[in-house]
Amino acid sequence: MAWDEWEQLKAEAAAGGAPHMQLNQLDPGSGPVRPAPDPGQYGELKASQSDLAKIGTHAFDLYNDLWNKGRRAVPTSERAAGKLSTAGFALGSALQHVALRWDEQLGSLRDACAHISNHMTVTKKLHAGDDHYIRRQMSSIDVLDAGFDERVGDPGKPNSVYGEKDDKKDDEKGK
Repeated sequence: MAWDEWEQLKAEAAAGGAPHMQLNQLDPGSGPVRPAPDPGQYGELKASQSDLAKIGTHAFDLYNDLWNKGRRAVPTSERAAGKLSTAGFALGSALQHVALRWDEQLGSLRDACAHISNHMTVTKKLHAGDDHYIRRQMSSIDVLDAGFDERVGDPGKPNSVYGEKDDKKDDEKGK
């Protein structure tokens, strides 16, 4: 759009009275109508026991490797820091600080690995129990729902879910 054309459109809009806005859009009802996809078509989230066991095993192996290999430099660094401090070098206390922080961070990382390993051991059992509980609850809701459904049977007739009417009980109530 050229500048002159823009100025002309602005002048026409200003002369037309109150300002207004028009959004460009498709006419209602045009274009394809796409219903929301059914989440069930994508399948379920599945995690097999073997998958969880592999994650737990890798976390446990990392836990052990961090202790065996990640801590190798700590004793040597602490000895060097002690000797440097004894000799009067300021670097000794700095090296001691680094060794201490390394050991603290290594401990935090090992704790995280242990947590992952332990969590993967029990996750499958916990979720399987949840699934069974939900299935039981949902099936009992279906039974209850059938008892309250007014559409069961022909209109105007008693709901067959409640069983047959007992005449003896009705006679006893009337006495």
